[in-house]
Amino acid sequence: MSSLRPSPIAPTVEFDRDGVQHGFLRLPYSRDDSAWGSVMIPICVIRNGKGPTALLSGGNHGDEYEGPLALYDLARTLDPSQVSGTVIIVPAMNYPAFRAGTRTSPIDKGNMNRSFPGRPDGTVTEKIADYFQRELLPRADIVFDFHSGGKTLDFVPFCAAHTLPDKALEQKAFDAVAAFSAPFSMRMIEIDSVGMYDTAAEEMGKVFVSTELGGGGTSRAQTVGIARRGILNVLRHAGVVAGAVEKGRTQWLDMPSGDCFSFAEDDGMIETMVDLGEPVDEGAVLARIHSTGRTGIAPQEIRAKMSGVLAARHFPGLVKAGDCAAVVAVEVD
Repeated sequence: MSSLRPSPIAPTVEFDRDGVQHGFLRLPYSRDDSAWGSVMIPICVIRNGKGPTALLSGGNHGDEYEGPLALYDLARTLDPSQVSGTVIIVPAMNYPAFRAGTRTSPIDKGNMNRSFPGRPDGTVTEKIADYFQRELLPRADIVFDFHSGGKTLDFVPFCAAHTLPDKALEQKAFDAVAAFSAPFSMRMIEIDSVGMYDTAAEEMGKVFVSTELGGGGTSRAQTVGIARRGILNVLRHAGVVAGAVEKGRTQWLDMPSGDCFSFAEDDGMIETMVDLGEPVDEGAVLARIHSTGRTGIAPQEIRAKMSGVLAARHFPGLVKAGDCAAVVAVEVD
């Protein structure tokens, strides 16, 4: 069976060797410009004796930058003498997408966060997912995967974990979210969890934490600072890195149901009527979509299905039917 085949990815690092190693996950990829070519995914392993293992990743989607910026920096600066255990850092998980600045891979159009558990004999994206599923996730005690809104969404900066059937595992994840100390902390229910890296980790019983830090296909000084400080906080909280957690004020939010999400039903030009982080009442107009094909047509109004705060909005000025236009979250104590 294909699921029993070994991964074609060969690491140039040793996961059980003490010290700092900078190397690659080398994935053979034969193509027009390189018959025996490879995709070289950067990886760093920092190990100091026995202890928990943290698996850190960014670039799951290639147009999200806070994670890669924080993790390339962490790989360069983390002092191994401060580590008890192992830190595995993959700053750009879907490396082809990261190099192209796109959400999905330019090679196979694979969305890494919908490709798990992957296949060792599948597409390039599926082969990377398979390697994480079978080789990296089993090593980890805590998994942290950075996200932001990419080119199509913009978020209030939050750290998040999922509501889970396993309440003990859920609490460990929310404790790590609290340690991250982003301006906002989110309890999430996914609307499309099939094939997600999150789901793969959680089904293995791993503590899984993520973020949404801004968006728009770029980064800001504020959000990169949140990422750098937050990931060190999580490593300290997990006992992987020495030092005290630098706690800051956070506002907890909850996304309790599908009513949090509003979608465009027409193509057009979107006008945001509420700014990120502002309160909204049920029935309030979150956005208007203006027809661009002719004049004289009233805009379509997108109204909130629940009261809360605006946690996310569509970013580009033009929108297509089916695009997520806005997300409302509920403030909780």
